[in-house]
Amino acid sequence: MATVSATPLDSSTPGQPGRMPHAVVMMLLIIIAAVALTYIIPSGEYQRTPKGVVVAGSYHTVPKDFAALAPKTVKVAGAAVPASPVAIVGSIPTGMTRSATLIFMILFIGGMFGVLQETGALDTGVDRLLAVTGGNAVIVVPVFMILLAAGSTFLGLISEYLVIIPLALVLSDRLGYDALFGTAMVTVAAKIGYLTSVTNPLALAIAQPIVGVPVFSGALFRAVTFAIFLPIGIWYVLRSRRDKAPEIGTLVYEGIPRARSIGPMSAESRHVAMLAPPRRPGSGAVARQRRSRLSARQIGVLFVLFASIVVMVLGVQQLKWSNPELAAMYIVVAIVIALVGGVGSREASQAFVRGMQGMMLAGLLVGLASAVEVILKDGMILDSIVAFLTRSIEGKPPVIVANLMMMMQMVIDVFIPSTSGKAAVTMPILGPIGQLAGVSGQVTVQAFLFGNGLMNTLTPTSGMLLAYLATGKVSFGRWIRFILPLATGLLVLCSVALTIAVFTGL
Repeated sequence: MATVSATPLDSSTPGQPGRMPHAVVMMLLIIIAAVALTYIIPSGEYQRTPKGVVVAGSYHTVPKDFAALAPKTVKVAGAAVPASPVAIVGSIPTGMTRSATLIFMILFIGGMFGVLQETGALDTGVDRLLAVTGGNAVIVVPVFMILLAAGSTFLGLISEYLVIIPLALVLSDRLGYDALFGTAMVTVAAKIGYLTSVTNPLALAIAQPIVGVPVFSGALFRAVTFAIFLPIGIWYVLRSRRDKAPEIGTLVYEGIPRARSIGPMSAESRHVAMLAPPRRPGSGAVARQRRSRLSARQIGVLFVLFASIVVMVLGVQQLKWSNPELAAMYIVVAIVIALVGGVGSREASQAFVRGMQGMMLAGLLVGLASAVEVILKDGMILDSIVAFLTRSIEGKPPVIVANLMMMMQMVIDVFIPSTSGKAAVTMPILGPIGQLAGVSGQVTVQAFLFGNGLMNTLTPTSGMLLAYLATGKVSFGRWIRFILPLATGLLVLCSVALTIAVFTGL
């Protein structure tokens, strides 16, 4: 393992002014903005069914009780209270508590991968894969992304892919590319899968019944969009390949010093160096073949890893597992990997803790993103935002309404990143509006899927996106610069697809 000093992600570098703030600072700024909005936006709410689904046409404003902010003042019954300045920090523990099961799942994923790294099976397995394919990224990357996108679009896998990012980083490192490339392989594939959602149960099982269409109906149209969008995403990731930044300073791998280059070493290079296995003398096909020989224990470890992925999918789909069950599963998998891989109890424990430490930022960002939603809900302005946006699309032609629905979903996604939560809030309202405008329920669902999927690749309030980036050690600013051209192109294609859907009577 490389011995290097840690550098915080997004830390400022002399001579490089104007960099994006650290992800934690950015989330704190968003929390401050959310507190300010509770004073500016009128409060209001919809009535809801016992299952949390909004009752269309039930929106009503709620008066704000500013006096309740003063100490020892009794709150007026039925009134909304703007968030106090204390909520800027007070909402963070609440948000982390509400997301506790997801945060612990993220930490245990890191711990499990820490134990996996200790066995050396992952590094050797990736070397073996590259030896078989000749190290050809044009073969490896499309296959990798197709498998991930299929799991996302057909099964609704998204948070589960956090477990894949360390593998993608090692694969990217072996191919000679930077951490952004590895993170993008997973993120772009997963997000395009969610954008198209051919049979994604998390989105369709809630959205389609609300607007009165059968669950999973319209799958052929969504499959066509999947077949068009995914190759574009793969091409975009491949064309963005960048060699790893030069590693500056002397890194020692098992006592073997590496060459020194000119200039300061980036945080990303440190991260890739720490993930990379010890480099030994030798190069070329013979050395690669020698390094890629898997021992019997390593083969067993990889079998356990792939078996755990199958169990995870079956558990989510058939047994309705959620974050607590998945978190427990990752603990069990870590123990089994240690036993099969021959890792001692002390070494395994230390590796598990190191892996959890690597996921601390991802877990913190998920909690901070949840704090934003806590503030907006407690200030009773989320429903007001939805009501305002829906009024802006009424009375327009069907094609315009369909596209405005997609844009509205993109705006709402900033405030409600949860796919199921957004469906429960918006679909009961948009369904009747679409019918009056001549837009079918199927097209309304399509607009919801497109808007949800597109914005989830961009919004800083998406805890899962931030967790992906934090796991890959990719700054949010760098990600936005990378993904914005692809997201813009997909937005145009989604608009064209919605227009076709309206005219063909989908």
